[in-house]
Amino acid sequence: MSAATLREQVAAERAALRAAYLARPQPRALLKAHAQLIDRTVKAVPGLPAGAALVATGGYGRGELYPCSDIDLLVLLAHEPQSAERESLERLIGTLWDIGLEIGHSVRTVEGCISAAADDVTVRTTLLEARFLAGSRALLRRLEQTLAPILEPAAFFKAKKLEQDQRHAKHQDSPYSLEPNIKEAPGGLRDLQVIQWIARAAGLGRRWSDLVAQGMIEEDEARSLARHEVLLQDLRIRLHYLAGRREDRLVFDVQTALATQLGYADSAHRRASEAMMQRYYQTAKGVTQLNTILLQNLGARLVPEPSAAPQPLNERFRVRGELLETASEDLFEREPLAILESFLLLMQHQQLRGMTAPTLRALYRARGRINAGFRADPLARLLFLQCLQQPRGIVHELRRMNQYGILGRYLTEFGRIVGQMQHDLFHVYTVDQHILMVVRNLRRFTMQELAHEFPLCTELMSGFERRWVLYIAALYHDIAKGRGGDHSHLGLRDVRAFARRHGLAADDRELVEFLVENHLAMSHVAQKQDVYDPEVVQAFADKMKTERRLVALYLLTVADVRGTSPKVWNAWKGKLLEDLYRATRRVLTGEPLARDAALAEKQAEAARLLRLYALSDGVKDRLWASLDITYFLRHDAQEIAWHTRNLHYRVESERPVVKARLAPFGEGLQVMIYTKDREALFARISGYFDRAGYNIVEAKVHTTRNGYALDTFLVMGSGPGAHYRDLISMIEAGLAEEVSSGAALAPPRGGRLSRRVRHFPISPAVDIRPDERGAYHVLSLVASDRPGLLYGIARILARHHINLQTARINTLGDRVEDVLLVSGDALSAPKSVLQLEQELLAELSLPAAAPALGTAPR
Repeated sequence: MSAATLREQVAAERAALRAAYLARPQPRALLKAHAQLIDRTVKAVPGLPAGAALVATGGYGRGELYPCSDIDLLVLLAHEPQSAERESLERLIGTLWDIGLEIGHSVRTVEGCISAAADDVTVRTTLLEARFLAGSRALLRRLEQTLAPILEPAAFFKAKKLEQDQRHAKHQDSPYSLEPNIKEAPGGLRDLQVIQWIARAAGLGRRWSDLVAQGMIEEDEARSLARHEVLLQDLRIRLHYLAGRREDRLVFDVQTALATQLGYADSAHRRASEAMMQRYYQTAKGVTQLNTILLQNLGARLVPEPSAAPQPLNERFRVRGELLETASEDLFEREPLAILESFLLLMQHQQLRGMTAPTLRALYRARGRINAGFRADPLARLLFLQCLQQPRGIVHELRRMNQYGILGRYLTEFGRIVGQMQHDLFHVYTVDQHILMVVRNLRRFTMQELAHEFPLCTELMSGFERRWVLYIAALYHDIAKGRGGDHSHLGLRDVRAFARRHGLAADDRELVEFLVENHLAMSHVAQKQDVYDPEVVQAFADKMKTERRLVALYLLTVADVRGTSPKVWNAWKGKLLEDLYRATRRVLTGEPLARDAALAEKQAEAARLLRLYALSDGVKDRLWASLDITYFLRHDAQEIAWHTRNLHYRVESERPVVKARLAPFGEGLQVMIYTKDREALFARISGYFDRAGYNIVEAKVHTTRNGYALDTFLVMGSGPGAHYRDLISMIEAGLAEEVSSGAALAPPRGGRLSRRVRHFPISPAVDIRPDERGAYHVLSLVASDRPGLLYGIARILARHHINLQTARINTLGDRVEDVLLVSGDALSAPKSVLQLEQELLAELSLPAAAPALGTAPR
């Protein structure tokens, strides 16, 4: 049969398998049928040398072949191939590729296989699943007999466990990624296969039922494993069919289509894809639980610890090796309070690194005893508060409590957000993982060895009494996500109930309620208002009322922003928050500066800095005479001194002056532009930075009394490796040329949208309203981020002759929240404002999306 005929036959049979599967999904049957199809096809291709064996390995060797997986083949030779045999093998492999089979092949002798297996646990694993296809059975048997002695079960167990630890570390030791790899991530298919490989190498069997017979797991656990395995297999099969290629990640592109296939539907407050992903996370959590139990049991069988009598810890618990163990198997059933006590003991005894497998199993089975009566027990409430008050181990044990379903049963409101996705374009964790990440960040502020990360936070935390109150606020700040409505207000009700149930003192109860309700307030003011305006600071201080509230909110805000995504936090946001904290503290501690006094102090500090450069006091006078009070309020002393040093001798310069320096707080570049004011200047500047690949994160735009624009921009490169110092000269020359240019504004460069933006866009919003003083208008913009967006906005403002006074550019992951202070005649006419809003909304809206992965264009 020709390769073309076989190719058509394979394609037709694969299409039939797909149609049958989607009509009636049976994962195991599909994987077996696909492997059998490939068996028949491979056997029909001639070219195997005499005396050789054709062997299926890997997943194909197991008889589990996914629709688009590689087909792993071993050509096993009795001796090194001669030239004629090499040519024959090349034709064989070439024909298999011509047929349309994605072959992953190796050609080895028995000795070559043994040598490779001795050095590489991956090769040993692959050969463990070898299955005969064609040729010499005797040769494969010789390989199996030779391989058996080097498959030392204890060493194999240690190697596979280490391999799993390394694999989990690559996925941040969490199954809760928003785009998880269902094969490799913790709780994925690989975690199940690791157990099967170790059991097979140890001669304990190949099926879950075999492990029951060996006493490794119970029958109900075997049923759970089989159920989890089928769900993961089904997801991976559907992923391959949707993507049309090997795709093992639940990427945003396919989540909606996959959820529809599986029968999920959108609800009022939840997308279908979110419901599907929550089911996946529950499955992955179940896999990690059983994987932990099984690995402990296998380790006890294959790598037993030296026998030593367990040491009693108290009348309910003892220590076996380095693990906590219950004194009796039914402890948790008889005394459910011991469930919380077990986690408390793990925090209190640093030498303990976990629980024994029987204890884990008993804990998992007894979790149902955490019911309304348990939650109402004063001792249970006391134990939980004691857990939060421990000096170490809090985050680790809260994560362990979450993994085993304990935390969500004790705090039922927490249980509702386990595995809850967040499609707000800046959170990259599920709600429960984000919450625990915020607790983790707060805990890091208590560690003196990490004081270099956030020195002010460490200093404040060291003097904060009853810091465990902050952990409660962290647990509840986002706990009402996904319910609809304002999660801050809904969370307030939840934390108020918690505080009353657990008997918190009135001051502590009031503080956690305040923090949960206002956990976004400080971030909002820092990123959307002028933190150097005394009136803004005074209003924020009025809201805080006490220094303890301010310190608590500052610590929670830093921990919260850092816990959303590695991309969201940067030094600029940190500086804004710190400056707002320090200014507010001065007000609350009775050291407020009146506007005139604050201005005088800032000017005096700038003059002192100028003297450090051997500049006389008089050099500043001409420039400062052209600047009004607003300039001095919006800029700090360092910026004023920097501007003055570079401009005092060219106040009436005919040519643009562009200067750049490393940002004072260590990240990004600060760029100053001084030129005669002209229309569309902001658009021209933002267009330059857009083309150069820089993001504007802050813009301070000022017009002097003599008609010059004095603008300062903070810009950052697109990645952490940006070599800012090397680019200063290029930016100074290039931007000066751009500002001088009379050419028409170029169109935005555009660029690729991120997957999250394409598949989970947010509705753009535009709000234009007068400020409280009536001098300017505040333009607020919310949209999904994309390349060229700010430049597009600037072009529209220029077209309507809108002048920019200042801009707060705030990018949170893939979400933009910009606040611009603007002026212009068009803002006084309702019709013009409406036209401006419509054009801005059109610019903020995403371009027509390309067809999602797995869908056909119409």
